[in-house]
Amino acid sequence: MRLALSALIVIAATGTAFAAKNTRFWNLTENTITTFQIAPAGTDKWGENQTKNDKDNAVDHDERLKITGVSDGTYDIRLSDAKGRTCFVKNVAIREGDVFSIEEKQLTDCSKK
Repeated sequence: MRLALSALIVIAATGTAFAAKNTRFWNLTENTITTFQIAPAGTDKWGENQTKNDKDNAVDHDERLKITGVSDGTYDIRLSDAKGRTCFVKNVAIREGDVFSIEEKQLTDCSKK
């Protein structure tokens, strides 16, 4: 009986962990994104390149990207695209388990490499 109860607890805990949603970025810009970094708003403490979470290390238009290592908060985004531009988006609200998007019109301070 104890063994069966222990097995049920493990299965329930594992199921809950797998049921948790991943935080995702939805690329609504016009181009494929080749680098995507996140920093707490108003800082230059850029995190890892999140495109490493994608199988081809890029995020095509209308594709979603798993975001890791970021908790609820407001962040600045620095991204580079396949056209060679590096752009910024300021004050993006990110919530764990939710999808957030960036559209072309939100990109600022774009410059060519």
